Amino acid sequence: MMEKNRNYFVAIALSVLIVLAWQFFYMNPRIEAQRKAEQARQAQQQTEQTTQPQTGNQPATTGAPAGALPGSTQAAASASRDDALAKSARVLIDTPALSGSINLTGARFDDLKLKRYRETVDPTSPIITLFSPADTKVGYFTELGFIQGDASGTVPGPTTVWTVASGDKLTEKTPVVLTYTNEKGVVFTRTISVDVDYMFSITDKIENPGQAPISMSSYGRVTRYNKPTTPSAYVLHEGFIGVFGEQGLIETHYDKVDDAPFTSDKATSGWLGITDKYWAAALIPPQTTPYDARFSHFADGQPRYQADYRDDPITIAPGQSAEFKNLVFAGAKEVPVIDRYEGEYQIPRFDRMIDWGWFYFITKPMFKMMDFFYRYFGNFGIAILITTIVVKALFFPLASKQYASMANMKKVQPKMEELKAKYGDDRMGLQQAMMQLYKDEKINPLAGCWPILLQIPVFFALYKVIYITIEMRHAPFFGWIRDLSAPDPTTIFNLFGLLPYDVPHFLHLGIWPLIMGVTMWVQMRMNPTPPDPTQAMLFNWMPVIFTFMLASFPAGLVIYWAWNNTLSILQQSIIMKRQGVKIELFDNLKGVFRRKPEPTK
Repeated sequence: MMEKNRNYFVAIALSVLIVLAWQFFYMNPRIEAQRKAEQARQAQQQTEQTTQPQTGNQPATTGAPAGALPGSTQAAASASRDDALAKSARVLIDTPALSGSINLTGARFDDLKLKRYRETVDPTSPIITLFSPADTKVGYFTELGFIQGDASGTVPGPTTVWTVASGDKLTEKTPVVLTYTNEKGVVFTRTISVDVDYMFSITDKIENPGQAPISMSSYGRVTRYNKPTTPSAYVLHEGFIGVFGEQGLIETHYDKVDDAPFTSDKATSGWLGITDKYWAAALIPPQTTPYDARFSHFADGQPRYQADYRDDPITIAPGQSAEFKNLVFAGAKEVPVIDRYEGEYQIPRFDRMIDWGWFYFITKPMFKMMDFFYRYFGNFGIAILITTIVVKALFFPLASKQYASMANMKKVQPKMEELKAKYGDDRMGLQQAMMQLYKDEKINPLAGCWPILLQIPVFFALYKVIYITIEMRHAPFFGWIRDLSAPDPTTIFNLFGLLPYDVPHFLHLGIWPLIMGVTMWVQMRMNPTPPDPTQAMLFNWMPVIFTFMLASFPAGLVIYWAWNNTLSILQQSIIMKRQGVKIELFDNLKGVFRRKPEPTK
């Protein structure tokens, strides 16, 4: 059973090694490619000069074709962002979180930047650009419009130019009112407001002054020309996302809609959009009107990805009017903000816009705890350290059983050696004698495995929190760690920056990974070296392998692991001392540095 117990530990260690290898050989090349693509995109943006869009009015043009959801541009987009913005009349957007403008052609949100976030940790780097006009190669925009029906006449669509009725700038305190009147005298009035964060409210009122009823449908779409330069990592979903009534949460990758679109069941509640790692754009249709939604890719004209919906037609009687409200989210996926929107607007499962993963019930509470400590101490690194202490406290009873079991196993080690000598090659007799020994000594040889197995989901949940939450993005610790979501930037191969040259990415072995490796090595030396040569080799090399592989993990996770190892060493020492079991650490350390005797000839 002792050998079986060790095999459990070996199996667990190999499982973790597989995960680390996946991170090292699969995730890291993608992260590095994404980083280079982001640098190229930033360089392109810096070559463009920012211009102030102008407001004004233009004559109305026709809207969307009858019975069909409007498409996009038919010609390939090639204009610079400056030129594209200057082509049309606009209304400025200026809030504490956002800057940009609304394109009066189509009343389209196609110019949006996020004031609170920058491209890099450098405070002088450009702020994040979320939306760009359709005439650019990186077109990304949101639009709401109508599909004409019986006797409706022309309805507002992608090419309709709205008139500004009131409001020359959209702020969190001043809404903007747009109007459009078609050839039949039907009046469309759109009121756009925005809060201090990222939620736009669009209220449409349709007045029918004619003598006959009219009907029409409304639509909404999020259209994007480009997709991330690297495929979405398995640990994170990027692409289409939505919640559709009873159908629930749907996550679809870009590649899946290249050949065939996804179409939802008819729904009367929910939302849909496109999500990136830290940013998203989502439409929240009226939650009482049935609608159809789809995720699709179009190859005609300008290739584009699109998340859109279409409401069931409504009929407006003569002399009557209809009014309904849409919401548009466009911004950063800040956890408190997303949660607030879910409750305030009763948006079903809106918090799933943040990819909490399979361990949602662990991941989100862990973030909440870390965020609580961050708000108290003002540093997410400290929050990670305190969260580690809380997790260790929660698992203390299990860990105590683990270490007590290991201590008891050490106590009976001499008796087990006697049994091995007594029974020799009689494996059946040895197993029965060992089971009786465990029973007499009240030892459960598997008690040491379960605490480790139960803590693995906690580790993955913490990894998820650090990797996906925008709160961790560019969050500093102390000293050289300026971004807990990025790997330790130092490396021993240029003496941590003292030598004036860069080293290849795979040779980045920073200070914190080294600290983690040392703490892991010390922790493993708390126990005697396994007698089996294979297990002993794994015992000796595991800290080295983990050190190199974890060097590419987010610094916050490496700090957690190093701190967790340190606490485990203290905890194990206390429990072993209470059990009256010798702590093997110092003997093992002496054995490492003691000169081995030369073999006799």
